Amino acid sequence: MEVKTEGHKYELDSFEGGPAQVLQFIEKRPASEGSTELETINDGTTNEEVLRVLINRMNHLQDKFPCRENAIVITKLEESLMWLNHRTANRTARGVEGKQVA
Repeated sequence: MEVKTEGHKYELDSFEGGPAQVLQFIEKRPASEGSTELETINDGTTNEEVLRVLINRMNHLQDKFPCRENAIVITKLEESLMWLNHRTANRTARGVEGKQVA
């Protein structure tokens, strides 16, 4: 894995040595100086979407090769997704989702 843009763009190694794959997260910046409103400068995916992919993959592997470790990984990934969704719901309720506000 190589960081291309800190926190936003990553180049992932292919398992069998093929071409690297790019993982691009959505990248935003303030719409204007001093603004809390954000504008998208690079479209991409979200942490939540990547977690859903990993949950799907781990469930697939668990169906083929069941083990305790896979089950624990699935639980922890689902818990991570739950906390990110909780964070988004909290930010939405406070009216700060999509803004550069803690």
